[in-house]
Formats: sequence, C-alpha cells, structure tokens
Amino acid sequence: MSEAREVNGSQKKAPMREVLAEAAFQLFLERGFERTTVDDIVARAGVGRRSFFRYFPSKEDVVFPDHESCLADMTAFLEAASDESDAVDVVCDAACLVLRVYATNPEFSVQRYKLTREVPGLRTYELSVVRRYESMLAGYLRRRWADTADGSLRAEVVAASVVAAHNNGLRSWLRSGGEGDAEVAVDRALRLVRRTWGEGGAAAPEPQQEDVVVMVATKGAPMWRVIQRVESALRDG
Repeated sequence: MSEAREVNGSQKKAPMREVLAEAAFQLFLERGFERTTVDDIVARAGVGRRSFFRYFPSKEDVVFPDHESCLADMTAFLEAASDESDAVDVVCDAACLVLRVYATNPEFSVQRYKLTREVPGLRTYELSVVRRYESMLAGYLRRRWADTADGSLRAEVVAASVVAAHNNGLRSWLRSGGEGDAEVAVDRALRLVRRTWGEGGAAAPEPQQEDVVVMVATKGAPMWRVIQRVESALRDG
C-alpha cells in the first residue's frame, strides 16, 4: 500500500522544467528580470545549478519553456501533412499549434507577454524564436512549391504572412489579459491569409485576351471620318 502511495505521489510531481519555469517567473514578477539570477531561480526551486542548465541554456530560455517542444510538434505536423492538401491550409493549421500552447495557460502567457514588453533583451529573444517558426513554415512551402514559378519567393512571403496574422490575433488576445477565446482572433486573421494565398486565390488570374482592331486610313482623311470608321469596326466586331 505504501508503495502505491509513493508511486502516486511521484506521478503528481510536476516536471522539473515546469518547476524551474514557475520559480523563475515568481522571481521575475517580484524582483524584475534583470535583478534575478540563475542562482536565485535554483534556490527558489530547491535544486542545483546543474539541474537548471540541463533544461535551459540561459535565463532567457526559461521565459519560453514550451517553444522547443512546440517546434518539434510543428515539425512532425508538417512532415505528416498530405501532399494533396492545400499547402497554405497546412501552414495555417501548423501555426495554430503555437496558439494552443499559449491558450493552455492564459495566466502564464499574459505574464510572459507583459515581461517581454518590458525587457528589450527578451523581445529580441522572442523575435529569434518567431523567426525559427517562420523559417520552418517557409521550408515546408518551398518543398511543396519547388516546381512552380517563384515558388521560393512565394514560400517566404506566405510564411511571413502566416506568422504576422497569427501573431496579430494572438497579441490582441494577450493584450486583453487572456479574456475570451484566443482562437477567434487568430482564426479571423488566418482566414485572410487563406483567402489571399490558398488554392483559388494564390495566384493572380491570367489577363484576358482582348480583341484588337486594326484600321487603315488615308493620310488626309478628316478626323470625323476616322472616328466613324473606328466606331463602325467596333460595332461590327
């Protein structure tokens, strides 16, 4: 019986990554990011420095503890996508994986958003993370459009559009304090991307061929006669 209780207790124990992230954020809110050291974080978490660096390469990384796993999930999602599916739909759906990570823990996500707005170094770090997502989406699109004209250019533009639309909706939700359904704002923004770049809207329609009328007139013909003949030719056509 005691053995069973021990097993159940260990199952309820939070993963070390989460323990460190929670301890770090408590300190960031209390003291500020710059004034908090790794030693402070491990002391609050009750572990050694080695444990911290086993999970996070730097103090900045602990602010974004879920992005590595999210990048891995996105990689798997893109690799599993059918070649028959609309490529733009695929990358839009992949971007929504990031949204779900934020929506799972609104309180933490809002705190992180506020923190990154206050600390320039974290904002720079966040931009580097966003760029990794964008590069992954662009790489997928380049493979899908490898045989099309301007495929590489289009891949870069669409990937940037997806990330911009996703972030616009996500930040709108974060600025509201995490109120309401995060998916509503993001879906609205991504619908614009799907309409603009998806199948049926991805490429501009070919210009229609127009009829050309060629008319020959003598050099001294009066202008009214020229106009009359042009109107007659257009009418007859």
